[in-house]
Amino acid sequence: MSKQSISWPIFLAEQPEPWQPSADVYRTKDGWLVKFDLAGVQIGDVTVALQGRRLVVSGVRRDSFLEEGSSYYSMEISYNRFERSLMMPANLENARVTIVAREGLLLVRMITEGNENV
Repeated sequence: MSKQSISWPIFLAEQPEPWQPSADVYRTKDGWLVKFDLAGVQIGDVTVALQGRRLVVSGVRRDSFLEEGSSYYSMEISYNRFERSLMMPANLENARVTIVAREGLLLVRMITEGNENV
């Protein structure tokens, strides 16, 4: 039998692809509420942007519970950049936006006025 050599591709160290948090979209009496599953993310590490109908939430989740001298055995939680972009059913560029972090969720409330609601 002859030996076969397998050459593996060499990849440059690049930033990992951002992960996308799950989101729930609600229609409210005065606008819209979007809940993002962002357990362990500090609100100061989150950016929220509205551009017309597009809502973009991005940021980073850091592993802040690492003990000195420990090494990982198994890791399933993503600790890096995240970004989630949603097309909303209405133009929300002029909406009043508030964000609140509560129990692992980021709540993005967009209050609209007049005919901007669908």
